[in-house]
Amino acid sequence: VLLQIFDAFKPRLHDSNSKVNHEALEALHKMIPLLKDHLSPVINMLIPAIVDNNLNSKNPGIYAAATNVIQALCQHLDTSLLLQPFCTKAQFLSGKAKQDLTEKLA
Repeated sequence: VLLQIFDAFKPRLHDSNSKVNHEALEALHKMIPLLKDHLSPVINMLIPAIVDNNLNSKNPGIYAAATNVIQALCQHLDTSLLLQPFCTKAQFLSGKAKQDLTEKLA
């Protein structure tokens, strides 16, 4: 069930409408403390959706929301679940997103 929910939710994390994108990031930020390690089956799908467009966003609200989501993941999930997806994404990112994710890995 969780996989089906996040399959439907994931496209909102990189919606072309910035308000929808921002609201999806804010909603995810609220969900993370509630779901915690139950997110493990969807973490490999979520990390790219959170990071790809949002951490390099020119929109300061979207960038801040994405940063908050990454911070919440680090606080509420077992960090061993995040290590591989963060490393994989950090290899292919550029700019501010690469710097932010590399700092989280360190």
